[in-house]
Amino acid sequence: MTLFSDPSCPYCHRVRVVLAEKKINVDIVDVDANALPEEVLDANPYGTVPTLVDRDLRLYESRIIMEYLDERFPHPPLLPVDPVARANARLFMYRIDRDWFGLVGRIIDDDDADQARRALADSLVTTAPLFGASRFFMSDEFSLVDCCIAPLLWRLPVLGVQLPASASAVTEYAARMFEWPAFRASLTEAEREMVAGLA
Repeated sequence: MTLFSDPSCPYCHRVRVVLAEKKINVDIVDVDANALPEEVLDANPYGTVPTLVDRDLRLYESRIIMEYLDERFPHPPLLPVDPVARANARLFMYRIDRDWFGLVGRIIDDDDADQARRALADSLVTTAPLFGASRFFMSDEFSLVDCCIAPLLWRLPVLGVQLPASASAVTEYAARMFEWPAFRASLTEAEREMVAGLA
């Protein structure tokens, strides 16, 4: 099994968290998302990372890869067994991608970045009570939702997003996630330098 992963990409990071949490033996090949090798382009018609190659199977799109890994390697489970709770977790991931990662994309592309920074901070403040409701995001167990959120929160300082004191539940949640063993294990040198460079 091979994962083609850009060392600084948050979508690749979330897949690496899943791999670390499940202790899956995989060959992680670091690539530059802007200059992908032919092997990735052959496996993925969209030319994106992460791209997972598992024997004859070629997968792309981080959430599809994450759910595949969760089903193929069922322990520990990262989605609830209950269909309603599972559907809610998928909705959370969809909203995280559409709302928060949509704003991250605008910040990176410098598409009215200041407004996008404010909107992301405001959204996290509004959502803060959900972060404080349980040890993990809306759950007593570490899940794929946490795998989606933690890489985004790790990048907030680099993105120039500062959370006010009213978002303390988000900050406390982030601190718990950043100490989680799988998250620590998933960090690349480039991701460690994101925070080290701000110290």
